[in-house]
Amino acid sequence: MSLHDNVRNSLLQGLSTSEPATVQSLNGSLRLMAKWRSHLLENTISKELGTKVLGGPLKGLELGLHSIEGCHTPKILGCYEQPISDYITNAISSDYQTVVNVGCAEGYYAIGMARLMPNSLFLAFDINPKATECCRELAKKNQVADRVKVASKFSLNDLSNLDPKTTLIIVDIEGAEDELLSTNNVPYLKDFDLIVESHEVVKKGLTNELCSRYYSTHNIRCIEDNGQRDLANMPNWFFKLSHLDQLLCVWEWREGATPWLIMKSKSRL
Repeated sequence: MSLHDNVRNSLLQGLSTSEPATVQSLNGSLRLMAKWRSHLLENTISKELGTKVLGGPLKGLELGLHSIEGCHTPKILGCYEQPISDYITNAISSDYQTVVNVGCAEGYYAIGMARLMPNSLFLAFDINPKATECCRELAKKNQVADRVKVASKFSLNDLSNLDPKTTLIIVDIEGAEDELLSTNNVPYLKDFDLIVESHEVVKKGLTNELCSRYYSTHNIRCIEDNGQRDLANMPNWFFKLSHLDQLLCVWEWREGATPWLIMKSKSRL
């Protein structure tokens, strides 16, 4: 069964009910159609532009045809998670000898940063077997496999032999950051710099809670994302797409707030 058939059947199933339509059901249908259109645009972008990241801090990174999780086109265009681009750029130009990426997915950050940090070691973790497989393939494709170590389950023991003063931890684990950055774990993480995606959409109040837990150990900056993106150096044909298609090309499929926390250890100051 084709993607079109799957989407059509899911759409009909969601709307063919004896109950009156609700805002929730209509929103679900709209989101389904938007993701379907995003997939079609993903094919167009890959055909026209290839799979190399066009801009942003990870410009030049060779990606696969699809992302393991979530959107893909914003990564190709170089505007993915654009609000933290400056912080990723700063990290790349820093003296970090090790970068630990917990929740690496296909390796967008781990592989993308490894290309630009030739003297650094990268430890990439993801519990999704498809993600770790893809991350390894992407490391080979970008010729950094010798410096990117990929594994599944992360634990604090993986930090035991690392120097906190030269290590950055990037965390994107769909709400599980609440457990990883628990109060009990503050003593283990207090000397590390962290960049954490806070899934406020999963647990309301989580961002403030994390800030409260690490207030005494880290200087914390919260970076909100309003969904707006600045696209530079796009080919002329891109701007001839419908306005809706242009919006869908940069849409990251988020269902709610996912601010980022830039956490600098006070022990490094």
